[in-house]
Amino acid sequence: MKKSRKIALASFLFSCLAYTGVHAQDGIAKPATIGFKGGVNFSNLYSNDNGVDDNNVLTGFNAGLYAKLPITNSFAIQPEVYYTTKGAELTYDNAFISGKSKFKVNYVEVPVLAVINITENFNVHAGPYAAYMVSGKTSTNSSLFDSENELDTNDFKRFEAGIAAGVGVDFELLSFGVRYNYGLTKIGKENTIAQDAKNSVLNVYVGFALN
Repeated sequence: MKKSRKIALASFLFSCLAYTGVHAQDGIAKPATIGFKGGVNFSNLYSNDNGVDDNNVLTGFNAGLYAKLPITNSFAIQPEVYYTTKGAELTYDNAFISGKSKFKVNYVEVPVLAVINITENFNVHAGPYAAYMVSGKTSTNSSLFDSENELDTNDFKRFEAGIAAGVGVDFELLSFGVRYNYGLTKIGKENTIAQDAKNSVLNVYVGFALN
């Protein structure tokens, strides 16, 4: 956990330092923005045989840091580092049993986004992300029994990668946005329950600038 945090933070700081060097060489006057962001996740799992649908959505959260690094008035690079939850939820109700089962995995995630400002306040953004699994658990709440178990992370591929895209609205201190993260790598190792599963996450977030 501590190692993954150090790697993610180092990547975030490296992006900021690299930008500072370019900023100084090019003499760009527009300053960088650094702040906190967080929001609500709506996650699911999909496979190549079964595409993403609206069933089995798990509600979670994300929280972390971002930096918006302007290159021109209309274009910026935005690295981020945050803690995020992913997974899926199954609801069932039949003649024998009813209840919910949750599969929840937690990551430290680092996206690097290209941001295009359509207007002064409205932007679209997209780019790759890399994530490191730090923990997970399964839980069941049913009419017959309740249970909760920690996942063995050795059964999973700790690193995950994908693409992210969304839209945002920026004000002086606050920003709001909606983003979709589409996983490109399988999260489970062979011969495990999630061997063909990939992550799919829609998140709604709020950002607060520190400068």
